[in-house]
Amino acid sequence: MDQFPKLRPVGRIELCSTARHHLRFYYNVAVAATYTLPRTFTLPIKDYVYKACEILIAQHPILSAVPIGEETKAPYFARLPNIDLSQSVFFQKRENNFPDVDCRDEELETLLSIQHNVAFELPLPFWRIGVLTNDTDDAERQLTVIFVFHHAISDGTSGKVFHRSFLEALQSLSSLTADDVKRVISSPDLPLLPPGEAVHPKPVSFSYLAVQLFKAKIYDPRDPDLWTGSEVKLPLETKLKHIVFPKEISSIFRDRCRENKTTITAALQTVIARSLFTNLPESSAKVRCSGAMSNRRWLPDPITEDSMGVFVQEYTEDYSRKDLSETSFPWSVAVRSRATIARELSKEGRDTSANLLRYVNDYQNELYLSKIGQPRSSTYEVSNVGAFASGTPEEGIPRVGRVVFSQSASVTGSALEISVASGGDGCLVMMFTWQKGVVEDPFALNVIESVRKEVHNICS
Repeated sequence: MDQFPKLRPVGRIELCSTARHHLRFYYNVAVAATYTLPRTFTLPIKDYVYKACEILIAQHPILSAVPIGEETKAPYFARLPNIDLSQSVFFQKRENNFPDVDCRDEELETLLSIQHNVAFELPLPFWRIGVLTNDTDDAERQLTVIFVFHHAISDGTSGKVFHRSFLEALQSLSSLTADDVKRVISSPDLPLLPPGEAVHPKPVSFSYLAVQLFKAKIYDPRDPDLWTGSEVKLPLETKLKHIVFPKEISSIFRDRCRENKTTITAALQTVIARSLFTNLPESSAKVRCSGAMSNRRWLPDPITEDSMGVFVQEYTEDYSRKDLSETSFPWSVAVRSRATIARELSKEGRDTSANLLRYVNDYQNELYLSKIGQPRSSTYEVSNVGAFASGTPEEGIPRVGRVVFSQSASVTGSALEISVASGGDGCLVMMFTWQKGVVEDPFALNVIESVRKEVHNICS
């Protein structure tokens, strides 16, 4: 591995993921998409997947990069000389047919429950692809492509970029022949995109810094009413379950949000808070949401909406039981949450917690190991990568249906992680993940059912 070409140092936000991956505090992210191949695509599915992977590896240099020295304070990215797809792409036949358009995909859920508990190991790439297929006599074939990746090489939005690129690659393969397909792919001689701090100043005002230093070094009282699950503890084992809202319900929910001058993300944050209070004792009077946000929109070239990398930041929002206790859904709280998100966006990368990483010397000890046994800072995280925009599907070309976004639980993160996406099938999908022992399974499942009921009630 010392012979792999060095590319650049791991960036600040990327360092968070190399440190926690090495410590086994967090494993990976996944974005899955179900594709339909037209009847003219007659070669084996593996041929189309392998060729599409070859095209994507040539387009996105991060797919051939791996972090070296995760255990050190100064890891760096190096380029793999080539990628053997047979080692990183696996195929699995479904035991049942693809689920109906508005049903949970239990076989995908089972596969993700395994993948989200498996780390990456050199010298393989720090991503892998699972493909769920089924034997069918239909003229059109379906496959679910699960892109599982290390968070230091990509964020959730990058997973959507991957599938957008994958769809474009498939659509270019109508005349593919078996002779065009390779198993071993040479890595491209392209530079990696720079980390966010290399293209944006990530400014920190004196007032913001003073407040954060006071909390970190002097006094940051814990609100006794705030519930955040168990203390931070090991080992990490991810549990998960997802909800699929049918196209009709998803469309009505989106319209209700617009009518009430808020967004899907802000409304879902509020729905989850209400669902938590429904299942928590009265003594738990507050919950805290940690929201993940892409910051691509204010990063300059070469970072674009089509970039694969880690370009994220977070914000927080507190919810109190008394504000959410009314019988009907409290749209005013969802509007407040939209204002919080808008305020964070208006800062365009100024005074965010990620900007404070420049003051961290030892990520593993300061950010992670020191938190063992301590209370968590937030109750739940919401990360919404939005809708997969594939346009109106044309007859006779590959198209995308269901999209599912998920991630492993995080040892030092929120008690519940909720990952949200919408696919070409029009269904809104929410994946809930949690660490075994941080919340009990019956509690998590009850919260999930409360969320499902709340969204359906809003749409009724």
